[in-house]
Amino acid sequence: MPIPFNGGCHCGAVRYVCLEEPITVVNCHCEDCQQIAGSAFITGVLVPEDSVKVSGELRSYKVEADNGNGITRNFCPICGTRIMVELEGGIGVGVSYTTLDDNSWLEPAIEFYSSKAQPWINLCSNTEKRTDMT
Repeated sequence: MPIPFNGGCHCGAVRYVCLEEPITVVNCHCEDCQQIAGSAFITGVLVPEDSVKVSGELRSYKVEADNGNGITRNFCPICGTRIMVELEGGIGVGVSYTTLDDNSWLEPAIEFYSSKAQPWINLCSNTEKRTDMT
């Protein structure tokens, strides 16, 4: 995987660079991720908290995860592209794989909320399956 890696929103108003190697790559099938993605799951690149440098303006809102920790969702205020989520509890930052300039190296390692995956989804054969976030 290339370090650093870059990405940005659909309209180009927000750009970022990640300066450290990802912790892991995940697919999340929770109902919240399904709703905000408008899809069956979200694929995210989990990186260390201070490793992402953003240029441009982000808008955000905070929701509560099922474990009680906060999740701050950050997006471009112009085009609405989901850029990243900040996860409380020292877990890291989840960068949306769809925003990466080059996501050809991406391979999910973990499937969160596999029990909530849509019945027509075939989970990746080589991922660790978790019924929740823990």
